[in-house]
Amino acid sequence: MVTGEAPGSLAPAEQGPAWSLGDLYASPEDPRIEADLLAADHEAGELEATYKGRLPELDGDGLAALLERYEALEDRIGRVASYAQLLFAANRDDAEIGRFYQGIQERVTAIGTKLLFVTLELNKLDDAPLAEKIEASNRLRRLEPWIEVVRSFRPHQLSDEVERTLHEKHVTGRSAWVRLFDETMAGLRFPLDGKELTSAEIFDLLSAKDRSLRERAASSISGVLEKNIRLFSRIMNTLVKDKQIEDDWRKFPRPISSRNLANQVEDEVVDALISAVRAAYPRISHRYYTLKARWLGLDRLEFWDRNAPLPEDVDTRRPWSEARGIVLDAYRRFSPTLADILTRFFEGSWIDAQLRPGKDSGAFCHPTVPSVHPYVLMNYQGRNRDVMTLAHELGHGVHQVLAARQGPLMASTPLTLAETASVFGEQLTFQALLAEETDPARRRVLLAAKIEDKINTVVRQIAFCEFERQVHDARKAAELTTDDLCRIWMGVQTESLGPAFRFRDDYRFYWSYIPHFIHVPFYVYAYAFGDCLVSSLYAVYEENPEGFEPRYLDLLRAGGTLRHKELLAPFGLDASDPGFWAKGLGLLEGLIDQLEATLPERA
Repeated sequence: MVTGEAPGSLAPAEQGPAWSLGDLYASPEDPRIEADLLAADHEAGELEATYKGRLPELDGDGLAALLERYEALEDRIGRVASYAQLLFAANRDDAEIGRFYQGIQERVTAIGTKLLFVTLELNKLDDAPLAEKIEASNRLRRLEPWIEVVRSFRPHQLSDEVERTLHEKHVTGRSAWVRLFDETMAGLRFPLDGKELTSAEIFDLLSAKDRSLRERAASSISGVLEKNIRLFSRIMNTLVKDKQIEDDWRKFPRPISSRNLANQVEDEVVDALISAVRAAYPRISHRYYTLKARWLGLDRLEFWDRNAPLPEDVDTRRPWSEARGIVLDAYRRFSPTLADILTRFFEGSWIDAQLRPGKDSGAFCHPTVPSVHPYVLMNYQGRNRDVMTLAHELGHGVHQVLAARQGPLMASTPLTLAETASVFGEQLTFQALLAEETDPARRRVLLAAKIEDKINTVVRQIAFCEFERQVHDARKAAELTTDDLCRIWMGVQTESLGPAFRFRDDYRFYWSYIPHFIHVPFYVYAYAFGDCLVSSLYAVYEENPEGFEPRYLDLLRAGGTLRHKELLAPFGLDASDPGFWAKGLGLLEGLIDQLEATLPERA
């Protein structure tokens, strides 16, 4: 261990469990994998032979029969694909697992190619005849929300031949570059005080109490990222250009437009969110970090001080069993229904929290398929923020479990709504911790940690989005050099974090480790969307808790069948209202007011 503060200071038994993927398949050699792939390939071929070119002549029940078989195929294919993805996320250093993952991707893509005709031909149907089919068939009417989502992409659909080409080449194109990034990041080791640390371990040290240790960790991160920066720059340039080409073909007006359409949210709503957050930088992040600098007794903060613990913070590590109890109790106070679902995650080995080399360094909840259940991956190191991460990912989990009843085509929600249950779960857990803490100093620390978490979720993610916007816009003119990318990064960080920081030059490489830029361009604003939305939603709950829980559970059960306006209407909220975002940001400003009022004079 490094000075007693390195990750892993929890005993192995206290770090949390590893998951069991047996509910999907027993192992990569499980014969059911090959059987499912062969059956799916055969079924896809039958659907193509029977229905391709015939959608206009099908009546409502006939079209429903096709889509129901298509839906069942999505579940079967998704089961295999999910297993391969989870196996790879848990151990990216294993070459055999990497080969298995790539092989599954290639076979799933080949099967999907046979099914492309379904959505392509569905989008070619005229509105009136399709409306008649839906009106005449209860079975088809169930799938109407999914049909509407598919047809929202009609103006951007290309010829069948081009769509087929894009689909088939995905595994050797974009997907291959994403895999290169993931494997490279997982394989990085960061030297520190005679140790070689993983990315999860080294980034955890940016929250160490020892400022010298934080600086050494930050320098190690900078050095390793700099050594790999040409590769990361090449990956970024290639994927941004790839997106630009496809966006131009599909006639999307802006790089963010395709993400907004996929999220089923209007451009103007996202623009209003981004503008509101950027306008609030001085009132939120600039103000808070100026306060934090004074609290730490510093004239200016360095970038390795951003996540520094506060002077009154005691770096206690909670064992996994304690984190489990905290989160379960917090959820149960709000909803026994949600707590019962969470219990299944713990008892069913649906969570992988252990620290291991080669494991994905982040955190996620993978929904897999409705016929199975979600799985959570995280790297538990015992800090309060890890408890919050557990609450966050389990929020995704309960959302996915409740929405599973909508079936494979409609269980998933747009990204803008996918963060609702996760952020709400965090808020429940935070309020539970705050309510139980009676010591004034520790309450201040909890409050400050929540403010920092919300700044990371709102301000930092919108700054990430602004970085992406500038990168994608600049890439239209020419390939971006490493210096170009680093200059854009430093610009958005300076704007968002403010004058309390003095940014050392080696921070310029930190854009390169953020996976969202690679995996899903413009994903990041969904975090800010979800946080501000939940701030408003939680305010409704606090004002009138009576009858809130059943309405909230209905929101989660809806999955992807309703848009944000329909889901928020029962709570009297409307994200298209110009004042909506100001209300959510105002609650964050209120937390800063509350913290400042309780600080000792020296701060």
